[in-house]
Amino acid sequence: MEPDWPQQDIDGMRAALAEAEKAAGEGEIPVGAVIVVNGEIVATGRNCSVATSDPSAHAEIIALRAAGSGLGNYRLPNATLYVTLEPCVMCTGAIVQARLKRVVFGAYDKKAGALGSVEDLSDSRALNHRFEVNGGLLADECSEILRAFFAARR
Repeated sequence: MEPDWPQQDIDGMRAALAEAEKAAGEGEIPVGAVIVVNGEIVATGRNCSVATSDPSAHAEIIALRAAGSGLGNYRLPNATLYVTLEPCVMCTGAIVQARLKRVVFGAYDKKAGALGSVEDLSDSRALNHRFEVNGGLLADECSEILRAFFAARR
């Protein structure tokens, strides 16, 4: 049974799903992210590696860059990141550097997930920051957008 999620988490993930839909429409792998501080979305991001020829242009990185720029600080200690797919090692490293308070993700990534599926870096003693992780919010919807995208490409 899925846990009871606060409405603000559901709203955050729905906003991330909207970004994922935009990414799919642009021919990018449909992953979306939003960053929320004090109940307000301060940044959004979606995968754009293909358009930018940039392997680091994951949704989380785009959102973190926008939040840092918009807030005038790369450290985001009161922020929550909502992302439709479990972050990879690269994105988790950026999350650590940004000092995020919390990450909420939708679909688990059994191939590259770094917050529980393949690795769990959220509580690593090797890293200088730890953060709360909640996975599986709207997991079916987040998984379906990815499944449909890849099915259409086959």
